[in-house]
Amino acid sequence: MMRGGPHGSIQSMAQVEAEKPKNQTYAAQRLWGYVKPFKREIIGVLILTILNAICQAAWPFLLGRSIDQFVRPAADSATRLALTTGLWQSLAILLVIFAIMFITGRNQIVAMSVVTQKTLMALREDIFKKVQALPLNYFDKNPVGDVMSRLVNDTDTINNFLGQGLIQMLGGILALFATIIAMLFQNWMLALASFSVIPVMLFSTDFFSKLARNAYRRTRRTIGDVSSDLQEEIAGVKVAQAFNRTEANQRRFSERNAANRNANMNATAITSAFNPLVEFLSTVATAIVAGYGGWLAINDQLTIGAVVAFLAYVQTMFRPLQQLSTFYTQAQSSFAGAERIFELVDGPNENEACPDCAMPPIQGNIAFDHVSFAYDPAKPVLNAVSFEAKAGQTVAIVGPTGAGKTTIINLLSRFYEPSAGKISVDGKDVQQFTRASLRQQMGAVPQDSFLFAGSIADNIRYGRLNASDAEVEAAAKAANAHEFIARLKEGYKTVLGERGGGLSQGQRQLIGIARAILANPRILILDEATSSVDTYTESLIQKALSKLLKGRTSFVIAHRLSTIRDADAVLVLKDGEIVEHGKHDELLALDGLYADLYRRQFRQVAE
Repeated sequence: MMRGGPHGSIQSMAQVEAEKPKNQTYAAQRLWGYVKPFKREIIGVLILTILNAICQAAWPFLLGRSIDQFVRPAADSATRLALTTGLWQSLAILLVIFAIMFITGRNQIVAMSVVTQKTLMALREDIFKKVQALPLNYFDKNPVGDVMSRLVNDTDTINNFLGQGLIQMLGGILALFATIIAMLFQNWMLALASFSVIPVMLFSTDFFSKLARNAYRRTRRTIGDVSSDLQEEIAGVKVAQAFNRTEANQRRFSERNAANRNANMNATAITSAFNPLVEFLSTVATAIVAGYGGWLAINDQLTIGAVVAFLAYVQTMFRPLQQLSTFYTQAQSSFAGAERIFELVDGPNENEACPDCAMPPIQGNIAFDHVSFAYDPAKPVLNAVSFEAKAGQTVAIVGPTGAGKTTIINLLSRFYEPSAGKISVDGKDVQQFTRASLRQQMGAVPQDSFLFAGSIADNIRYGRLNASDAEVEAAAKAANAHEFIARLKEGYKTVLGERGGGLSQGQRQLIGIARAILANPRILILDEATSSVDTYTESLIQKALSKLLKGRTSFVIAHRLSTIRDADAVLVLKDGEIVEHGKHDELLALDGLYADLYRRQFRQVAE
């Protein structure tokens, strides 16, 4: 039984990240808040664990008593029959005990697994809900990969702790306690002699686990490099082939792959030294029991059956000790992961001045009144910007890269808040109402429309989830997308890959426009909607946009100035300020920055 326990335990212990939480008590209390609703199930697990521990301590004792009582010479057939009957009865009782151990062991794992998965489901839902509500500036400061790691890797450490570590801890403590009591009850002198190897065992486990944890940290780091390199190279394979970088990339991958190989070989070398040491200590403990127990038996101070029972106890004694060591490491890692999760869950929300104040239906009169903004206080992006857009007008925003065009749109959508000044809609400060009620009446067509994995119909319906199939098709026709959708084998039911895989850039844009048409917003934002498409597709998009712009207040960030000739107003930005303001012809006549940008574009087209 010993052989099933120590092998690989130091490896599994080391593979748990030994990262310590800053506030272990706080993390444990918060985690208990998610587990608390399942107290009844946990009590059931505890009862099963107690029964299992009692059985583990009982069977060696029963085995020893059976040997003492029934395994001896018989003087006559009647005695032989009685001994045989008693032996079979003892074996039957042993089988019942082993059956109870099997049933309780299995059911405690199943019950705790159910609790764990329900806990993790609630935890993941809270994390995802929080991620959806995080202010946009959170993602400016925190990489998406770190957020994903909290949702996946950190919850996985909690899964290991609750699903395996907690049972190991409970089972280990109870089994060790029951075993020690049983050994002391049978013969305290032999029990103390058997315990002499425990300090060496604990010291060895701690020493090797520290070495192994460091080694396995390197394996996780190196496999992370390998995974990251694979993801990047697969995503950028087209660029790598275009620039003939495939051989260089292969060399770099080989270096990272070799580093991972070396790290794993080093970790294996450490763990392979531990297992023989455990076997040696087990043999020493067994030799102590056999030698000292045999001497006690020879001197009639102990029975042969008790010696056999002690041999069984020694073989099972190491497992609980190692389980407790594993539990400590898993607990540290789990609480550290929980701390990172709750740091995210308790992070800043998009504060609302009036959480219950919904913006009423709007007309679309927009005003920026001396609005300033800076992502970094030392580098202002907008400086006292003021302008008005009346309901139904189309306002174009142009200027060189970094002038602040997209920032104006982000402030209007309340992805960020102004550091100074006021933004109003229909004369009302937008900060008086909830962001959701404002964004509900806004629509956007970005430079690259994001399409989700799913059907084309579902992607269009994303603009209004309760729209009928007829309304979806009508929106696609208005966006000039119906023709190419109808040519597809599955039509509107065609399932798209990640980010609209299988469609061209222009087709994705037409679906994005159909989505905006279906949403029927009062305020529309077009962010370089035609900058990455061919001339023919651009003409289709322009026709669709002309329908979409009618009757709405629209803001158009334009790269191709020829597309905004009919705009009601053009704002020309430079270094975060509006340097020119007027219609297309007026700005050309002014012969300023706008005219200069316009002439440069035509020279580029001519060349």
